[in-house]
Amino acid sequence: MRALLKKLLAFAGTLLLVSFLAFLAFQVIPGDPTTKLLGTNATPEQVQALRESLGLDKPVLVRFWLWLTDFLHGDFGTSYSYKMPVAEMLADKLPATILLTVLSFALTAVAAIPLGIAAGSIKNRAADRLFLVLDQAVMAVPPFFLGILICFLLGLVLRLFVPGDFVRPQDDLAGSLHYLLFPALSLALPRIAMTAKMLRSSIRKEMGQYYVLTARSRGTKPAAVLLRHVLRNAMIPVVTFLAVSAAEIMTGTIIIEQVFTVPGIGRLLMASIGNRDFPVVQAIVVLLAAWIVAVNFLADIINEWMDPRVRLR
Repeated sequence: MRALLKKLLAFAGTLLLVSFLAFLAFQVIPGDPTTKLLGTNATPEQVQALRESLGLDKPVLVRFWLWLTDFLHGDFGTSYSYKMPVAEMLADKLPATILLTVLSFALTAVAAIPLGIAAGSIKNRAADRLFLVLDQAVMAVPPFFLGILICFLLGLVLRLFVPGDFVRPQDDLAGSLHYLLFPALSLALPRIAMTAKMLRSSIRKEMGQYYVLTARSRGTKPAAVLLRHVLRNAMIPVVTFLAVSAAEIMTGTIIIEQVFTVPGIGRLLMASIGNRDFPVVQAIVVLLAAWIVAVNFLADIINEWMDPRVRLR
């Protein structure tokens, strides 16, 4: 219980630090939202009046405290550009990003674990080398380039989907899932390759341990040794890596949404940065940070459950 409390405090402290640093960064980067909203021909009086209405005339720490208290009460502020609550904008954009992240992670886990087990069990040296070559090739291709290839080959050539013809999950869940399958694939492929390679290496390492030799000496079949004993220990580092992948997939959607024109929080973030729409950017950055910290927190709990040595430490 004490360790859990420490993790929760670290979770809250990390989010507080990230939110403050993000808030501070938006105060020092070039560009003034008042100039973006009023244009370069605005008079000093107009600029000052707008700054006061937006609360930009207050000291940075005061503005951060006001933003933080509102944020904790579910009020993410009002968009400078769209003149609407940020919470409503996120509620409209988040479903697409969440579906894309979940699909990408599901593809990664479902494909990588069987591939890793198969690769770790391969005894043919030529087949093992072929796996490593193909695995390295897939890892080397950036997701955004994979997205471009998928748009061209699967979209324009094979016509499995229409690039740019996205349907919101709120309007058509099945149609949205069908479209998101392709950007999810571009995000998942490098992660599948990395996870499978890590599981292969972990299985090979565990296969040389004494407990495996003992189980085999008792006449236990190799498949039973792998599934009952080796796999649980081999999965411990893989679980942590999958958690990191889940965090990176969420941040990776920012680029992939541009490639596939998915109207999620990634596209909203890029547009808001260009418009100096700080309330929107701040809310998205904090949500992304919360997701990253949360999945790593969950990975720690799963690791403690899988590995008693972690609990003892």
